[in-house]
Amino acid sequence: MPNTVVHFEIIGRDPAALRRFYADLFGWHADTDSPVAPEISDAGDYGFLTPAADAHPVAGGIGGGPAFRPHALFYVGVDDVAAALDEAERLGGSRVLGPAENPSGALVVGQFTDPEGNLIGVAGPR
Repeated sequence: MPNTVVHFEIIGRDPAALRRFYADLFGWHADTDSPVAPEISDAGDYGFLTPAADAHPVAGGIGGGPAFRPHALFYVGVDDVAAALDEAERLGGSRVLGPAENPSGALVVGQFTDPEGNLIGVAGPR
């Protein structure tokens, strides 16, 4: 079995504001009672997200080409990519891409930067 993504982090200068942004955008609520290494975050400012009971391993992809800027990115599943991008902008993020359909038309993706400049993707059905 290949190794799967088991954790992601979103780090910024104002962790409380980032937690509010993602709580408002995706309904993510972070528990800041757990300790974390001081090399990762200031004490009391790191919030762990508990996955849903029916969560599955995260799928991934590797690609690009000469014209692409190297980066790592995760996508959050949403029901409506356009609405999620609009909401990210309303909350202080900036749209970077999308909505864009894949060639089969079965999947729509978008990307935005959060208020700290982290690049985040959203993906959903057409």
